[in-house]
Amino acid sequence: MKNDKNDKLITNTIDRTAIKVVKWLTEHGLTISLAESCTGGMLSEAITSVSGASEVYECGICSYSNRIKQSILGVNSESLEKYGAVSEQVAREMANGVLRLSQSDIAVGVTGIAGPLGGTEEKPVGTVWVSVATKEKTIAKNLMLYNRGVKLERETVRQYTTYEALEMVLQAPGA
Repeated sequence: MKNDKNDKLITNTIDRTAIKVVKWLTEHGLTISLAESCTGGMLSEAITSVSGASEVYECGICSYSNRIKQSILGVNSESLEKYGAVSEQVAREMANGVLRLSQSDIAVGVTGIAGPLGGTEEKPVGTVWVSVATKEKTIAKNLMLYNRGVKLERETVRQYTTYEALEMVLQAPGA
């Protein structure tokens, strides 16, 4: 059963952080694009729900399949084979791929295991990589949500990932 109080708390936190992101991007004259997998568009929804987002939001690509990651975002097949879709390398390539496609100032790549299925001992549910890219630099972070002491329901993983990605944008390298 879902905890409505916690759901509202994280939703409100995401909303407040998305407002900060849109305001920050607007103040700095920057644009953003997104390549999402496990969040399934939740990050795009958070940003576009903010008034004024049309001034800063270029595009969002929901690339759930490896085929789309490769054909649209330019993710290297060797990266997928060697490291898997849920990896630092693929998150970085997703962010850089959407940065290249959109010509935006900042791009985010998100890939992970939201569950409840798909986790392994090596990559449990809650393994999520977020990458933020600018023309100058690309950073990536493993959120390791499985270490946070929260029950990892699918929606919880997606929400925490969305929040963390927004926070990483506010600390974008070279922006």
